[in-house]
Formats: sequence, C-alpha cells, structure tokens
Amino acid sequence: MWSGCALGVCHVLVLVLCVSATEDFDWTKNDHGSFYYGTFPAGFSWGAGSSAYQTEGAWDKDGKGLSIWDVFSHKRGKIQQNDTGDSSCEGYYKVKDDVSLMRELKLNHYRFSISWPRLIPTGIKSDHINEKGIQYYNDLIDHLLGSKITPIVTLYHWDLPQVLQERYGGWQNISMVNHFNDFANLCFERFGNRVKYWITFSNPWSVAVEGYETGEHAPGLRTRGTGAYRAAHHIIKAHAKVWHTYDTQWRSKQNGLVGISLTADWGEPVDISNQKDIEAAERYVQFSLGWFATPVFHGDYPQVMKDFIGRKSVQQGLGASRLPTFTPQEKSYVKGTCDFLGISHFTTRYITQKNNPPGRSTSSFFMDRDLAELVDPQWPDPGSEWLYSVPWGFRRMLNFVKTQYGNPMIYVTENGVSEKMQCTELCDVWRIQYFKDYINEMLKALRDGVNVKGYTAWSLLDKFEWDEGFSERFGLYYVDFRNKHKPRYPKASVQFYKRIISSNGFPNQREVENWRRKAMETCSSSNQLLAADPLTSHMEMVTEIVVPTVCTLSILLSAIFLMFLLQRRN
Repeated sequence: MWSGCALGVCHVLVLVLCVSATEDFDWTKNDHGSFYYGTFPAGFSWGAGSSAYQTEGAWDKDGKGLSIWDVFSHKRGKIQQNDTGDSSCEGYYKVKDDVSLMRELKLNHYRFSISWPRLIPTGIKSDHINEKGIQYYNDLIDHLLGSKITPIVTLYHWDLPQVLQERYGGWQNISMVNHFNDFANLCFERFGNRVKYWITFSNPWSVAVEGYETGEHAPGLRTRGTGAYRAAHHIIKAHAKVWHTYDTQWRSKQNGLVGISLTADWGEPVDISNQKDIEAAERYVQFSLGWFATPVFHGDYPQVMKDFIGRKSVQQGLGASRLPTFTPQEKSYVKGTCDFLGISHFTTRYITQKNNPPGRSTSSFFMDRDLAELVDPQWPDPGSEWLYSVPWGFRRMLNFVKTQYGNPMIYVTENGVSEKMQCTELCDVWRIQYFKDYINEMLKALRDGVNVKGYTAWSLLDKFEWDEGFSERFGLYYVDFRNKHKPRYPKASVQFYKRIISSNGFPNQREVENWRRKAMETCSSSNQLLAADPLTSHMEMVTEIVVPTVCTLSILLSAIFLMFLLQRRN
C-alpha cells in the first residue's frame, strides 16, 4: 500500500525537548481502539487549504512586491532542484477553475492566505497600496461566497515583504508588530465585510525555527539559540495586537473571529511508565504548540521553557535567559487573544529523555529541550522523511489541547500527507488510508468532548513545498508543473474525501469500503489520460521552440540556395 512510486525514507533519531507534566492530561492512557463508525455533529465544516506563495505564482505581476521567499528561492542551492514558486500552480490566474474544483468536492470552507507584498509591495502601508492585489482577493472571496464556500483567511503564511527583511531584519525586529498590524487592518477594512474567520499566523514555529535558527527557510538566518526565540516573541506580540485591533475596531461591525494556526504534532513517551519519558514528551509538545498557545491562552511562556532555557543560559555564562520575557502589562495584553485555535497536525514522534551538555557552542533551540525523537520503523511513510502515519497521535493531541487550554474552539487548519514521486500516480491509496484514519481519530476526539468545529484537508492542490520545491506533493488534485497551463487532475482521494463530506463522517463499514473501491476505479482511467499528458506538453514545447527554429533554417537555406543560383547565373 505504501510502496509503488513512494521513495523509502530513513528512520531518523532527532534531538528534541520536553514539557512539565499537566495534571489534567493522562499520559498513561493511550487507547488506540478500533475504527469507529459514526457521523460528525450537524454544521461541522469540511474544507481544504492552500497558501499564497505555494500556489499563486505571478510573483512579479500586477504590482506585487518581492517577498523573502521570492528572494530565497532564487538563490541557488536553497531549494531542491533549484525550484521556485515563480509560477507554481498559476492560482492567480485560475480563480474560477479552482473554485469549481472546490464545488466539485462540496467543500464548506476554503483556507487560503493573503500575500502581504501583493497588497503592500514594501510592507509599509504608508508607501503604497496595490489595488490590483486587492482586486484579486476580492474576486477570490466573491467567487467562494457565490459558491457557498466560507473563506478562512490567513494573514501571514511566511511571505514577509523583502523590504522589511532588508531594512529591519524581519521578525527579529519589534517594528514588525506595527507594520503587520497596519497590513491586517487594511485586510479587515477591505475584506472584513465578507470574511468572518481570520488566522493571524500559520505555523509560527516554522517561521521562527526554520527561518531564524536553522536557515532552512526564508530568510535563511542561522542565529542559533537566540534568533528563533526573538522572532517568536515579536510574532506573539504582533498576533495579540492584531487581535486587539479587530476586537476594538471591527468586531462589533463585522462579527468575525480571529485565531492563530499552530504546529501541533504529537510527542508520545517511549515508556509511559517512565516519568522522565513523560516529562520529555510534554517538553516536546510545549516547545512547539505550547510556545505560542500558552502565552495566547495563559499570558506567558510554558514554565518548562522558562526553566530549561533559563538554566542553560546561566550555565553558558549569560547574564539573562535567551528566552525573552513578557512584562506584567504584556502578559495581560497577550492573554486571551484567541477566538479559536487552528491546529496544524501531520505526524507523531516517540520521545525519550536525553541530556545535552551545556555550552555556548552547543546553544540551540533543539539542544535546549533535552530530548530525543524516535520513530517506529513499522509506521507507514509515503516518502517525506518527516511524515509518518500515526493516526492515534491526532486524538492524543486534540485531547491535550482540551485539557491544557480549557477546551477552546478548534479548527483543524492543516492535516494531510505527501508523497515523494518519481512518476505520475493518481491512485493515491495511501492518502485515502491516511484521511480515513486521521479523520476517524478526530471523530473519536469529538466523542471525548473536544470542541472541534471544522477540518481542513491539506492541501487542495499539489504546490511548491518550500525547501523541498516540487519534489513532494500534498494535493488532492495533481498539478502537472511541466505544462505551462498547470492543468489539475483529481486523485482518487478526491472521490473518497468528497464522500466523507457528503456523509458527514463514516456511516457504516460496508459503505466506507465501497467508497474506497469506487475511488480507485475512477483514478485508473484518469491515470491513463495523464500518462499521455507529457507528450502534449512536449508537443507544445516543440511548437514553440523547434518550429520557429525549423522555419528559420528553411529561410536561411532558401537564401543560400538563391545566392548559389545567382552566382551560377553570373
């Protein structure tokens, strides 16, 4: 099931960190259980998602400014095969086409992000507002609403305007708080009469750690042990300011909600009878989800982060902790700035205690956590080295959020599985299995009392996958990136997910098994159609490049022949 075109992946041992144990969450109770047949509550919202840089293309069109990802991806060696998102899925030009795909899926909502530099090219509102960018998002929102699809809009999905990075150092600088608030305020002003669900930041853990600690992502800085914490601190303040801006200026007029979408992969103790492993597993979750959720819900960083980073900073001879602090006023300002929590969940790790010796040269976010990550070699993996299918971890994470943060309103904002393919494959049986199992664990979590209101399959389309370029595919719809028209083809998972939506869950075993069978039947004929597509793409290329060359040669040969005849005549 998990073989075929999927590439094998090394099972890695990674260094990670733990959290102080929460009394309410029972770490020793892990009920994997059997598949549960049942349906979701009436009004449960089903959707799919995307982000601007990953799908829009049109990177330098219609007045858009440069983003840090435009610049980063153009540096050789930063992205696999030196891919860029310059054209990606050409979503900028395919609004009607893509909304028709959503209608076909019978989606209730669509999550997308607004490109900050498409609206404000320099990132500074007083410089210039790009009305063509405003018009693009107006059209998208109107088409969604015309199809009875609710827009869920992310304000920041990693594409910071390059000018702000060059002038201020990006999220390392406190000035980003006000610039981001200006951008958000513009979005509320122009789109808020129709958009009722706003997400300030998407997965700020990745922004901070991969952008400012490891340098794997834009802007590519490696400020080990300090940069990620500083960037996160400013992001949390920026989120809080935008929430307050909406609350005081727009909520009474627009009646919307403002939340944040956080990385929430699960860490399971290697040995649930070992207290050290339990503490390490909780550290793992607190250094990712808790890093942002605890300030937003409780007003300050998780105690375990303060303890571990503070102690290691002292051991390194530093005068203060590398983890910034909130003033009492800031704590009260940040606390409670979340109308709903977005959960971005993909996978699980086993976690065990691992003591890292202190030292300035070893200072890093990962070393601060004193833990090791392990994976079970039997967990299915379709090719992406970080993503293993561990459905029961999803239910565990959702229950952790319930106990840790007072059972907030949750929207699952990202959940899905990639494949790393060397060939075309629309019969994505592994994705069908992943969606089936993970959505079922979410249904069990609802039965546990977790307040989940909606689910977003990640993602609608294959797209640019950051430093992995186009080598990994998350889409329900296959995109042929070799073809300049970027045609979309439904994978088998489209039919399967569509039936989950139509039935609002899993009515009975016989019917669900029938869905899978029918989905696989539909994809085989589509596969044959797509198999011919590279030939079409090649023929278009021949028409564009080779034919003019042949024509040019013909003219040259004719001219030479004519000259030859003239010479003979003379």
